[in-house]
Amino acid sequence: MKRILFLSILCCSMIAANAQQDILQAAQKTNDYFMGRYSDPTVPTNVKKIRPSSLWTRAVYYEGLMALNAVDPQQRYIDYAMRWADFHKWAPRNGVTTCDADDQCCAQTYVELLPYTKKDYRELLGTVIANLDHQMVTPNTKKGDGSLYSWWTWIDAIQMAMPLYMQVAKLTGEQKYCDHAMQMYRWSRNTCGGGLFNTKEGLWWRDADYVPPYKEKDGKNCYWSRGNGWVYAALVRCMTLLSPKSKAYKELKKDFLLMSAGLLGCQHDDGFWHASLVSDAVYPTPEMTGTALFLYGMSWGINNGLLKEKDYRPACDKAWQALKSCLHKDGFLGWNQGTGKDPSAGQPVTFDTMPDFEDYGTGCYLLGLTEYYKLVKK
Repeated sequence: MKRILFLSILCCSMIAANAQQDILQAAQKTNDYFMGRYSDPTVPTNVKKIRPSSLWTRAVYYEGLMALNAVDPQQRYIDYAMRWADFHKWAPRNGVTTCDADDQCCAQTYVELLPYTKKDYRELLGTVIANLDHQMVTPNTKKGDGSLYSWWTWIDAIQMAMPLYMQVAKLTGEQKYCDHAMQMYRWSRNTCGGGLFNTKEGLWWRDADYVPPYKEKDGKNCYWSRGNGWVYAALVRCMTLLSPKSKAYKELKKDFLLMSAGLLGCQHDDGFWHASLVSDAVYPTPEMTGTALFLYGMSWGINNGLLKEKDYRPACDKAWQALKSCLHKDGFLGWNQGTGKDPSAGQPVTFDTMPDFEDYGTGCYLLGLTEYYKLVKK
């Protein structure tokens, strides 16, 4: 009997080890493809116009790269990211006076790179902190309601900037950065467009243009997959930096649980979430980036005891199989919706579609796979 039990445990261990290896190899393969294709991280992008490589799409890639480095430490990953940060002088895109979250996203990786520099944060991140200080005293009189807190008028911005505020709060020990970020989050959640978070369904409208009475062609609410993925990832990245006893953590945890339940009901049998979360007939094809971000959040939730494994592990396992099927032999990722602001952007999305930008898709993929890797490794 003991021998049978031993063999059973050994068999399960081997299966888990093989699964871990498959996940890691998939992450390494797509990252190697990306680093080979963009071997010089300082070169600007050229999609319709020239943009510096510190733009938000590339910044999300580096979030994924740092997550990969956490489970698969390689000096070449750090060297690649450091060359990028040094080139951009550890500053937000467009400098100190920008209040655009898309410009601030790159600084999340700057903060994560700080331990590898052995330098004081004041020396390298002075411009980043000055930028947040500037935003905190600057009302949004252009697109918001004229208040200090109305800068995040689109939900993508929550992922692009909110974790940075939490990073700086932890780095400096100054609570004001966390408090201000929570005020901006609440404005997006409760005030913008009448409130962008539908607590009844646990899903977010992308911005004020998509709240009811706006509907998809089939009459259903328009919930963009990747937009919801951005918020879900932001909640994870912020809670990771906060004390579970803090008011902010408890507030974000409540929304994380609402989102988790809402998203669970939107997954398809093949493991994918589609570009439009509840309107399947309009955009019926798989979509990789939202699926990866939801895998990231659900795996993290299980790993940290917020989600019940019996309820969410099957969804994570199916999502991994879906994401595995996105990987081409050379490391290119299929089913990647291009940039935009709603489910219609970049359609039709296919296995062979080359999106306008592919860097953020790689970042999403790496975030999802690395957190799932930790789950399988438990």
